[in-house]
Amino acid sequence: MRIEKDIYGEEAMENLGEVVSSVLKSGAVVYLEGDLGMGKTTLVRGVLRGLGYQGPVKSPTYTIVEPYDLSGFEAFHFDLYRVTDAEELEFMGIRDYFTDGSLCLIEWAEMGRGVLPEADLIISLSLIREGRHVSLDAHTEKGRVAINGLSDAITS
Repeated sequence: MRIEKDIYGEEAMENLGEVVSSVLKSGAVVYLEGDLGMGKTTLVRGVLRGLGYQGPVKSPTYTIVEPYDLSGFEAFHFDLYRVTDAEELEFMGIRDYFTDGSLCLIEWAEMGRGVLPEADLIISLSLIREGRHVSLDAHTEKGRVAINGLSDAITS
């Protein structure tokens, strides 16, 4: 299953993230795909705002992971851009972050191939004239449920 939408501007990307957050409250593994500067971290900021987080959200390019405690709900924002070998992730105990109820938002997931669990959702961002084309693809049953829950909200 897939949903597609064109987004124009940073505020619209954050708003999309807030909408997406509504179906991620029970946890999920979400891969965020797109070149540098496509708005992946902006989308994550919107997701976290939609889940009630009010502090700053920055890309964890150097720290690899930023944890967010959201009233008993845990969210983790990963940026694997600087990972040179997926084995590095094993040494940091990455598998411990992936619990049934946690939300893991992962930029540059391809750098963790072979170590990361399957994505429930893959959100791809690509450049279009003056904006971004966003596609959301379900890859598990949890992802299909999420896409079904988003269908009307995103396409309207």
